[in-house]
Amino acid sequence: QVQLVESGGGLVQAGGSLRLSCAASGRTTFSNYVMAWFRQAPGKEREFVAAIRWRGSMTYYAQSVKGRFTISEDNAKNTLSLQLNSLKPEDAAVYYCASKTTLSGTVTTTAAEYDFWGQGTQVAVSS
Repeated sequence: QVQLVESGGGLVQAGGSLRLSCAASGRTTFSNYVMAWFRQAPGKEREFVAAIRWRGSMTYYAQSVKGRFTISEDNAKNTLSLQLNSLKPEDAAVYYCASKTTLSGTVTTTAAEYDFWGQGTQVAVSS
């Protein structure tokens, strides 16, 4: 069983930055996993934000955050991070860390295909 715990959310002004972290436990390595960030705003479906394949070999971003957000992982610390820059009011949401096991390394943007989830961390952006 994998446990994921997010941190780093908060209130920031538009144009500001935040760094979210996700601490993983229950396994000793990110190998053979895809790690991702999703977000969900009130009244909206959970949407894909970014993903990273094992050992940082590939990263993927939603078009809406490309160039502003950066996903990274520290395999030694079992920590996933998401750097959020140039934040916009529409980025406000609860951000979730998720992981899925994969032997092929296939990355998916579909939330239902991820096996484990954190509890989420709130990001609020004031205009």
